[in-house]
Amino acid sequence: MGFLVRVVVNAFAIWIVTLMPALQVTVIAFPPGETLQYVLTLLIVAAIFAIVNTIIGTIIKIISIPLYILTLGLIGLLINGFLLWLTAWITSFWNWGLRVEDFWWGVVAAIVITIINWIAGIFLRPRHRD
Repeated sequence: MGFLVRVVVNAFAIWIVTLMPALQVTVIAFPPGETLQYVLTLLIVAAIFAIVNTIIGTIIKIISIPLYILTLGLIGLLINGFLLWLTAWITSFWNWGLRVEDFWWGVVAAIVITIINWIAGIFLRPRHRD
């Protein structure tokens, strides 16, 4: 159940990022490009992003522990931007998916996605009963 919630929150965050034209991040729906296809494309891109973040992101974050210490965690911003760019690269093999025009705009978009996921995590976190 946690993975599905993460995918839906990621899809919402990616959709919010695509509404900001300055970030140069777009989602191209698979044909015929109607609303249902756009939502399904967002969900598929979010699932790919969650899988990339879980598998490749974990490996990169473990390898870069010294850089986290050296930069006081700021390297995490670049890693998250790289993972978003990697998701866009993976979906570029089809005629639909995520498109990130520039790596640095991808870093900014990843920061916005992280903030949205953090806010959603506050509200969707399971409550512990005392």
